[in-house]
Amino acid sequence: MPTDPHAVLLAHDRWANAKLYDACEPLGHDQFTQTFPMGTGSLRNNLVHNLSATRGWTDVLNESPARDRLVENAYTLDQIRALHDPICDDFEQAALRRPFDTVINRQRGDESYTFTVGGIIAHVTTHAMHHRAQCLNMLRQLGVKDLPMSSVMEWMLFEK
Repeated sequence: MPTDPHAVLLAHDRWANAKLYDACEPLGHDQFTQTFPMGTGSLRNNLVHNLSATRGWTDVLNESPARDRLVENAYTLDQIRALHDPICDDFEQAALRRPFDTVINRQRGDESYTFTVGGIIAHVTTHAMHHRAQCLNMLRQLGVKDLPMSSVMEWMLFEK
């Protein structure tokens, strides 16, 4: 089990996503796509949004042109699972290839932004946790009794 903070954040993020995907597996299409007044509106949209954001931040880390965002209402759970590892692998590779204090300048529209690699890692993983929490609330509202583990504490205690 990793102990460096960046490695903990990245490993936990993958683990928590997998737990959430597993919790969504028994849901029907209507439940998976049901609209809720939070996040990006549905379990599916939140999951795709997280992957799209991770891919977008990978482009920032690579200092490459921004790719189009993933269309939130266009994926099945199996397709989301298939996208997950390649997107996370690319993000980790980009995030870990330079020191965490490396400064990256990024233009978005007429605005210029400055980020550090370490700040991007922290943002991506905490952003994902925010949307996973919304998904837990959605699952609860759908009547799911056994909500997936999602916290770093649970990961430390139960992931082997």
